[in-house]
Amino acid sequence: MNTDGGWPVERLVHKEVSGGVATITLDSPRNRNALSVRLLGDLEDRLNWALAADDVRVIVLTATGPVFCSGADLKEQRVEPGNAHEAPVTASFPEIMSLIWESPKPVVCRLNGTARAGGLGLVAACDFAIAPDSASFAFTEVRLGVVPAMISVTVLRRLDPRAAAEYLLTGEVFDAARAQEIGLLTRAVPEEDLDGVIAHYTGMLLRGGPEALAITKQLVRNVPTLTVEEGMRQMSELSAQRFTSAEGQEGIASFMEKRPASWIPESEGN
Repeated sequence: MNTDGGWPVERLVHKEVSGGVATITLDSPRNRNALSVRLLGDLEDRLNWALAADDVRVIVLTATGPVFCSGADLKEQRVEPGNAHEAPVTASFPEIMSLIWESPKPVVCRLNGTARAGGLGLVAACDFAIAPDSASFAFTEVRLGVVPAMISVTVLRRLDPRAAAEYLLTGEVFDAARAQEIGLLTRAVPEEDLDGVIAHYTGMLLRGGPEALAITKQLVRNVPTLTVEEGMRQMSELSAQRFTSAEGQEGIASFMEKRPASWIPESEGN
């Protein structure tokens, strides 16, 4: 627990690790897991822990209650008009989205339910996003007279441009099937299948070489920005480096010897 003036303060974000998978859980259901200063501080701490932990290979981000995240804690956003430096909404939120986006370890968002506004920035920052098909979504900022500024950095890298204009400008609520269709979600599944699907993805990710996964995350984002000629040149060099790397040679040896690679947790290798 944190302490405040010597008194214990309950964490709003919890952590646990099992079999190489770290689960980070937003736990402030009383305000629908809103992005308060306290929750953001706890979340940044938990993410840094997972990124630094040698026994963590994959990160799962989830929450308690019926709502994954309702966005900024509006009670904390009441300031005198014009005093932008007093707005706590920026407290570590950009750093948190960057931690998730740039994480060398794959991050899977397990949405337990609905998400709104700033919560969708977290969803978009993750490599995978799986939600129950009963969940709904909305970019509600414009209806409050504010804008989806920070979250646009991750969201606009996921959404179809026409859909981005439609939902960011109107604030309209849309369902999980539509969220999958426009690129916000990886999959929308029946609620009873949610944990099984999450386990399926984390299990597959644990079989990938840690270095290879980190590099491949960058390829997915960066290669489309290169010219074909430059892309071929850089990727030819990278391919040779990876085939001759210690991790690449271990992967090839394990395949030839019909055994699990050394990086695969024992529970996944059986």
